[in-house]
Amino acid sequence: MKKIIILAVAAVSLTSCNNQPVDLATIDPIDIAPKYLYGYDLNNYEVVEDTVKPGDTFNDMIAPHLVKGQSAYQAAITMDSIYELRRIQAGKPYKIIKRKDRANTPEAFVYEPSRKDYILLSLQDMVATKDAHPITYKRKTATGTITSTLSEAMDEQGLGMSAIWELSDIYRWTIDFFKLQKGDRFKMIYKERYVNDTIYDGIEAIDVAIFETGGKPYYAFDYVTDSIKGERDYYDDKGKTLRSFFLKAPVNYTRISSRFTRNRFHPVQKRWKAHLGTDYAAAYGTPIEATANGVVTKSGYTRGNGNYVKIRHNKTYETQYLHMTKRLVKVGQRVQQGQTIGTVGSTGLATGPHVCYRFWVNGKQVDPYRQNLPSADPLPQEQMEAYQNYIAPLKIEIDNLPYPIEEDLATL
Repeated sequence: MKKIIILAVAAVSLTSCNNQPVDLATIDPIDIAPKYLYGYDLNNYEVVEDTVKPGDTFNDMIAPHLVKGQSAYQAAITMDSIYELRRIQAGKPYKIIKRKDRANTPEAFVYEPSRKDYILLSLQDMVATKDAHPITYKRKTATGTITSTLSEAMDEQGLGMSAIWELSDIYRWTIDFFKLQKGDRFKMIYKERYVNDTIYDGIEAIDVAIFETGGKPYYAFDYVTDSIKGERDYYDDKGKTLRSFFLKAPVNYTRISSRFTRNRFHPVQKRWKAHLGTDYAAAYGTPIEATANGVVTKSGYTRGNGNYVKIRHNKTYETQYLHMTKRLVKVGQRVQQGQTIGTVGSTGLATGPHVCYRFWVNGKQVDPYRQNLPSADPLPQEQMEAYQNYIAPLKIEIDNLPYPIEEDLATL
């Protein structure tokens, strides 16, 4: 149901304490704080808010509000020139900003494809523009103690799923979250992102964190190593990265359906042969991630491999990913660890959806599970002094941040 927000000031009759009429002209008008949004002070307009319904066309949304001299056709042409009308989705909000004149003349149409982005169509001069609401950041702190699971501990501190994902992602190479014990605890200093200073839009970054498990604290400091390229990583208090050189697996899999072996009965070819890879079973369309930074050397299709991608990581290591439904990277493209390079499928010689992950060391195919794989590169020595200067105040701040006391935990 359409809602009309009317921003107006009601007229009030005033009398003095001796019941004599008060001359309103002698009273200063009440100051109304401006309410700027989309470039308009909405105190001076009526705003019709609505949501795109399934099957709605742009004409359905705009035409009922237009007045004589305004063209729905011209509005559609102008809107489509900056934002294709076919991209308008059901469930997304839109607004009609109207003047407070006798005809309630529409001044502008606003469509919001996301929380922060909007398309503004001026109906007076027929000009459409893309814009975004201002984003602000609020710095916050949080601490927690594990009594059952990490998610429950963070939920008790009022932290949402985005915080859980961020913290677990930082420590996924360092801490086994399936083996947390009661009494393990964490502290974090982080920034939340807000649209128009009021609408929560998730966590922007965790500046510093400590995760203490088994009585050992693990620090994590967010540090920019190359401001020009925008490269950053999490390092501990000694400048060692928390990341491993390789991810443990290229996909969020349900099971390992076949391991590296020199002699396996092939389910399609019906004969015994070597299987020089590890098969991770997963649903069709599951993202496949590069297990380390590198450059794509092959991205193509063969009868046996189906859609596949091969990546060279350095002079020693190469990896390959087979049977994709889609390939999302090209030869020569540089990829980052964890970047999606394709999706799980069953193309080529495959009986079901999975990714066959192959691993080379010095040109020889090997079982990655039997390799003593390196850690990711530490912070370059020439950056160490600047890094220590950067983290010093953060370390003091988080060290002084208290953990929840036992009495507080008992009341949860």
